[in-house]
Amino acid sequence: MRIVSFPIAATGVLLAVSGLSGCGAPLPLSTEPELVQRLDTAPPGAAPGQCWGKDISPAVVETVTEQILLQPAELRSDGTLAEPAIYKTETRQMIVKERQETWFETPCAADHTPEFNASVQRALKARGHYKGMINGQIDARTRAAIRAYQKAQGLDSGILSMAAARQLGLVAVPRDTLD
Repeated sequence: MRIVSFPIAATGVLLAVSGLSGCGAPLPLSTEPELVQRLDTAPPGAAPGQCWGKDISPAVVETVTEQILLQPAELRSDGTLAEPAIYKTETRQMIVKERQETWFETPCAADHTPEFNASVQRALKARGHYKGMINGQIDARTRAAIRAYQKAQGLDSGILSMAAARQLGLVAVPRDTLD
């Protein structure tokens, strides 16, 4: 699998998976520092015609420094110190939290019309997450609002997930899930 990294698009928030029908062309680039990945494949078992985003949480590495006792202190019979203890300083790195990859379904690029994007902004504004103008563009402020909304559900991404779009009432819920 070939992976190419690039910044999130300025006028769209989709992480489109090329090669899947209905996902559309790649979106224009911005200079936003957050990195996402455009993938040539979908996650294992994905149905054709769906678009996917991938959130990668980097590993958390901690540097641990320990003093290791090589030789204990020698004491005289009266309790005074004859020879001090000898220690060795050892420094190592330890993974505190493993790297995590989270795949999530997203609305495809063709779905991100200015009208849909304005609806995203209005829905986020109604829930107190979006403070900007309703302009139909998925800009940095809109992505920050999407991230704030989704973070409460465990997805720390500025890319709108299909689950969040459904919760916001922007995408139809499939009939088979309405039991």
